[in-house]
Amino acid sequence: MFGPKAMRGFFGGRHGPGFGHGPRRGRMFEKGDLKYVILDLLKDEPSHGYEVIRKLEERSRGFYSPSPGSVYPTLQLLEDMGYVSATQRDGKKVYAITDEGRKFLDENQRSIKDIWGKFGGGWDPEVASEIHEIRHDLMDLGKLFGQKMREGNVDRDKLARIRSVISTAAREIEDILREREDPGTTSV
Repeated sequence: MFGPKAMRGFFGGRHGPGFGHGPRRGRMFEKGDLKYVILDLLKDEPSHGYEVIRKLEERSRGFYSPSPGSVYPTLQLLEDMGYVSATQRDGKKVYAITDEGRKFLDENQRSIKDIWGKFGGGWDPEVASEIHEIRHDLMDLGKLFGQKMREGNVDRDKLARIRSVISTAAREIEDILREREDPGTTSV
């Protein structure tokens, strides 16, 4: 589960360090789900594309940051469908949900709730905070590793020791995570 190859996502995959980037086994959203999420974010106040990205990152507690290449085409699709309208404000296109968009949201509340549930909507706030801290610890470690690699301060011996530490930590993390699955254990 957490072998050295899996750790690539922690240490800087395709789009940088952290969960949600780099190699992954599944999609964050099923095809078409992003439109529900964006509409749900726009129901409270109009926003431009960057604000939608930022709000989604906040709402997902930092676990997902959509690319502009997925958000802007979805906003355009929603506009074409009549679910949002766009106006220019301070040189930016600002999107607001329409009555038709609100109706669509109301008709799809169950889907929206299920989608937000993927982001731990039911987690206890302390658990969510701890997950967020672990994620940032991994990101910081990935940044340090990348910085030292760029500086050339890592030789073969250090790399072997680092890999050994990561492998040991990964096995221990797997054991901890399996404790919850094993009915014979009482922790976690």
